[in-house]
Amino acid sequence: MDYFKQLLELLKIEREEDRNQYRKLTETTSVAERRANGLTWYPIAIRGSELGRGDYLTVEVERTTHQDIAHQLRAGMPALFFSNHDPKNDRVEGTISHQSGNRLKITLLTDELPDWSRDGKLGVELLFDDKSYDEMQDALKLANTLSQDPKNRLVRILTGQTAPTFQTDMPALPIPQLNASQQRAVDKIRAANELAIVHGPPGTGKTTTLVQAIKALWKDQNQKILVVAPSNTAVDLLSEKLSEQGLNVLRVGNPARISERLTGLTLDHKMAEHSLMKEIKKLKKQANEFRSMAHKYKRNFGKAERDQRKALFDEAHRILKEVGNSEQYIIDDLVAKAQVITATLVGSNQYMIRNLSFQTVVIDEAGQALEPACWIPILKAQKVILAGDHCQLPPTIKSNEAARKGLNTTLLEKCVTLHPEAVSVLEEQYRMHEHIMGYSSRVFYDNLLKAHPSVATHALFSGDSSLRFIDTAGCGFEEKLDGTSSTNPEEAALLIRHLTHLVTELGPFYRPQNFPTIAIISPYKQQLAVLNDQLIHTPELLPYLPKISVNTVDGFQGQERDIVYISMTRSNAEGEIGFLADIRRMNVAMTRARKKLVVVGDSSTLASLPFYADFITYAEQHDAYQSAWEWL
Repeated sequence: MDYFKQLLELLKIEREEDRNQYRKLTETTSVAERRANGLTWYPIAIRGSELGRGDYLTVEVERTTHQDIAHQLRAGMPALFFSNHDPKNDRVEGTISHQSGNRLKITLLTDELPDWSRDGKLGVELLFDDKSYDEMQDALKLANTLSQDPKNRLVRILTGQTAPTFQTDMPALPIPQLNASQQRAVDKIRAANELAIVHGPPGTGKTTTLVQAIKALWKDQNQKILVVAPSNTAVDLLSEKLSEQGLNVLRVGNPARISERLTGLTLDHKMAEHSLMKEIKKLKKQANEFRSMAHKYKRNFGKAERDQRKALFDEAHRILKEVGNSEQYIIDDLVAKAQVITATLVGSNQYMIRNLSFQTVVIDEAGQALEPACWIPILKAQKVILAGDHCQLPPTIKSNEAARKGLNTTLLEKCVTLHPEAVSVLEEQYRMHEHIMGYSSRVFYDNLLKAHPSVATHALFSGDSSLRFIDTAGCGFEEKLDGTSSTNPEEAALLIRHLTHLVTELGPFYRPQNFPTIAIISPYKQQLAVLNDQLIHTPELLPYLPKISVNTVDGFQGQERDIVYISMTRSNAEGEIGFLADIRRMNVAMTRARKKLVVVGDSSTLASLPFYADFITYAEQHDAYQSAWEWL
């Protein structure tokens, strides 16, 4: 079917671009730069090692310095264990099997520690992740085969060849803590035979709705449900909430931020608690003893020693085989007892659940999920629930060509267009003042959103306005090009001045500990550097720094703050706005604010796009327009 052939082609383009960017990043940079980019832990210390499945050695290491640097090392990723003594040759490949805090375990493709691990400083570095691409490619090929079978309704529905069906006689299941639109969504999910879609605009309680729907499905079917999302963070959040509802959740793969509550849900932890584990530990110890005895025989010895050594190795192998069987038994037992299994999209093909099939698969954050990755869990399902918001940030795609040719259109977007009858929109939001919500609701959500009474008119203090557009047109604040990113130092200074004034104004109403939270957002990375620099050089703001976060739009996806400032940055005579034209990104930025949104920008530049021209008119209608001259 051409549908999957085209996706395979796009995936190939994306993989090539991703590999090239990775190669550039690793081949031309020093170990310190790679560490700063989050690709490397260096230096590390070995904290222990043990033989695992298939005779591979698992080494536990700890990063001993630079512990505050954010990194991308996660369980399941391919990595390199190396020494700086001779980095070209002193290296062995493996897979990260566990990561938590400043420790990780890496399973190496060898059965003993290489001799060079005693020379020089050691490190662990990510390798290019071909495995994820292989998994996506295999899923698309299999989906292509299945799409030719008329009996496979699900694949045919998702590719638009046939329509989804719904049961009409489902008994009602009222859930008191849900509002009307959330209840309708749960009803539709229960009634769907193959597909249901939950469209959750900002602040509408999508997670709450999903959790209740999953609980209801489990009651209806009494069958295991697979719950997946593109990011570890999203999977962790759902795992935690489902567990709080009393469901037996098994988190496959490793939560990136191991909180105590989540550790208890992981396969590693549940295995460690299992009654058979004591016996396994004893056997492992025995096997390791046999192996170290065998290693004591040096290479120059006669037949008797050689036989003795072989006998010791054989015995170690036999014991480890027994260990492997027992571990597999425990895994099967835990998987069988789980009511909900949670994983990332690609993680849903890990060995312990690779061959399972599920009545229902739930894909959360589907608006940020690459379609080829979605097919990995979908092929295990008879029924799929997609949840997300295609009016917020799309997935990150490395190749402009692949994005242009359609890889940036998600399965969620396609299905919303193809099957409107499967969509439930959540309509009541619990985050924003109605004036902050209003413009977004009009442009993106057909004016469907309404603000819950608890937030509709909430303010920082009585009489404060919730919305401001500060217009820098005519002030001569020209943008500057800084590398590949734009900056606008004067606009930044104006924003900081306005914030300083606001903080002073709020002084009488709040104590430091309950002071409102503040986000400063700019779409341009270099502008953030300028803003940060000015922020720490403004003495009046220093006491409030713990309450202020500065980040890109992507950095705030899924979060909210009491006050949000957006620095639009672009200001030029040509009306060029670059990637500000991606209005979904702007939708995310504007809807992070609970009680006050302040947008600072140049109307003459921005108005070249109707979206911004209309926003400025909207601000005027709500008496929220101010010229920057009032602040200069």
